[in-house]
Amino acid sequence: MYEVHILFVGYCKTTIDGNLANCTCTLIKGPKNIIVDTMTPWDTNNLLKALAQYGLSCEDINYVVSTHGHSDHVGNNNLFLKAQHIVGRCVSYEQLYYSDSKFFNTEGIYNIDNKIKIVTTPGHTATDVSVIVHTIDGTIGIVGDLFEKEEDIEDESIWLNAGSENPELQKKNRELILKQVDWIIPGHGPMFSTKNYK
Repeated sequence: MYEVHILFVGYCKTTIDGNLANCTCTLIKGPKNIIVDTMTPWDTNNLLKALAQYGLSCEDINYVVSTHGHSDHVGNNNLFLKAQHIVGRCVSYEQLYYSDSKFFNTEGIYNIDNKIKIVTTPGHTATDVSVIVHTIDGTIGIVGDLFEKEEDIEDESIWLNAGSENPELQKKNRELILKQVDWIIPGHGPMFSTKNYK
């Protein structure tokens, strides 16, 4: 069975110079060890310490999933040299970049196993993905910036102002994910239950 551990909760705050932001970083621990969204390059030491608290090193990670390619979501991907890397729908290992059809089926889903799948959820960017994990605590969606934070369900301006390459598609994928999962781990806020939004 898989356990989901939030290593760092993301945030986004407006300052006079711009946005002060970092993404949520999540560890999926189990038969396959997966890290989702590796924050900025300045977070390396904190990330290594957080993994060690769960008895893991970079060599123990089987998959690195970046929900999309923005710099606050890919900053430490280079630490995980034994892992397959999935950045959006781009799947690679070392210098080999696979055709996405090798892993993603015609419905846009990459099944890691019968408990974890990577789902295509474009909108924020054209190639966004989300990770769906079945756990004893329910089904958890790790969705990157598909949802910025829980408050953006009531106030759409939050996710729209965060940047959306395709707002109509993002809205559609937000609704689909809400129906599929019990919990959402958003890109820039704490995990929340979906029960009040279905």
